[in-house]
Amino acid sequence: MAVYTEVPDDEMAAFVASYGIGELLSVKGIAEGVSNSNFLLHTSKAFYILTLYEERVDIADLPFFIGLMEHLAARGLICPQPVKALNGSAVGRLAGRPAAIVTFLDGLSVRRPNVTHCAELGRGLALLHQAGADFPMERANSLSVPDWRPLAERAGAAADTVSPGLANRIMAEIETHERSWPQDLPRGVIHADLFPNNVFFIKDRLSGLIDFYFACTDAFAYDLAICLNSWCFEADASFNLTKGQAMLAGYESVRRLEEAEVAALPALCRGSALRFLLTRLVDWLNVPPGAFVKPLDPLEYDRKLAFHQRVSDSREYGLRR
Repeated sequence: MAVYTEVPDDEMAAFVASYGIGELLSVKGIAEGVSNSNFLLHTSKAFYILTLYEERVDIADLPFFIGLMEHLAARGLICPQPVKALNGSAVGRLAGRPAAIVTFLDGLSVRRPNVTHCAELGRGLALLHQAGADFPMERANSLSVPDWRPLAERAGAAADTVSPGLANRIMAEIETHERSWPQDLPRGVIHADLFPNNVFFIKDRLSGLIDFYFACTDAFAYDLAICLNSWCFEADASFNLTKGQAMLAGYESVRRLEEAEVAALPALCRGSALRFLLTRLVDWLNVPPGAFVKPLDPLEYDRKLAFHQRVSDSREYGLRR
């Protein structure tokens, strides 16, 4: 979450009034994240989250995102629920952008996940995959292998201003995945962005999953690889094997990985590290002037990628087989 677009007070009040969710008492911009503009709304009835969809989100994808949250909640997964306006629509327009309001979830995200958090996250991810199994809509992953080369070209030679030789390292990695990306793995709805700031806990128990605006149809194990990257590394870029074991065991307590997924996990971890390296790099080089946003360090994922390049067996992530 982030804030790229400021909204005049009178426009904000009129928009909230069109939902019949009470009198608007306060609005607070949410600085975390990189994709959309988000605000915490406090009304006389409750708290809500308002999202303005920025350029990275295709308006045509909004029915998928809205429908998915409704579907998952109906199957017992705790996630935000879209709030419909008085005219029955779940998506409106505010400050020239598509916008939606969703319910607020109790709990806190954790900045430094511990082993228990990782186990809970693994189990929650598998439950998400199960709950989405019969979701009838599909959405292609718009940030997968075919999209990595255009992102690298967008960064261009400026990548080397972030780290010497980064442009060449990226292109070599892209070429590797274009030749040998794992195919025919079990697939369905994945979250594709389940970082710690998108997961809520009450004490050490998972209390909700948020921010489904990268959700798509892709390999389940790729979603797991994204979580291994975002939850199981320490600040010095070392992989925490104990956290990896906990996450993988938590996942397999609900859904056992197939042998093809186990074999593919090192490549999927490399690819997911590359994906976030690329999007962070482009964001780092193109922060809009005046945006209330904190660009994330792309070199964090360059370091993680270097670790994965040395891995040849899923047991190095803590998988017990």
